[in-house]
Amino acid sequence: MKETVDVAVTYMTSILQTFGPFSGILLVLLESIIPVLPLGVFITLNINAFGFLFGFLLSWMATCIGCILSFYLFRFLLQDRFFRLLKKKKAKHLKETIVKISKIPFSNLVVLIALPFTPAFLINIAAGLSKMSSEKFVIAILLGKISIVYFWGYIGKSILESVTDIKTIITVSFMLLIAYFLSKLVGKKLKIE
Repeated sequence: MKETVDVAVTYMTSILQTFGPFSGILLVLLESIIPVLPLGVFITLNINAFGFLFGFLLSWMATCIGCILSFYLFRFLLQDRFFRLLKKKKAKHLKETIVKISKIPFSNLVVLIALPFTPAFLINIAAGLSKMSSEKFVIAILLGKISIVYFWGYIGKSILESVTDIKTIITVSFMLLIAYFLSKLVGKKLKIE
């Protein structure tokens, strides 16, 4: 089984190298819009194909762009229809949830985005449909996605081994703490809340 996975990774890595960095960006960008695609696999392939630093930067940039595009898609194309539907259906609980999403503290949003198994597409949709400021969302994505890309890049080929490895757990926990404190600092500096 391991040999089959190694052959598949080698094959996919060579395809990415053949078509260049744009192909790696496109894969991660598509995952941000089509949530069933495996982000961890695409990040791992980018890192294998382009090296850790360049693969990390490509993956981080692409996932941020994808999330921001998704946010704006829901903000500008669907938000008005959503609120008209809410008015028509008189969905009190849904309105309250949207208000809560709009008011989520910046540091909590960054940490939520930074958690490896949080469904990014749900955050993008909820933020896009809410009254959350674009600035707050974009900065939270830029900060929070650093740890996600690092997490998936660090785990690489063996997710199960890495998740049970105490060194990985400590490293990811440390990255989450950094994301939290960085979000507090940036939020205070830019007066985002």
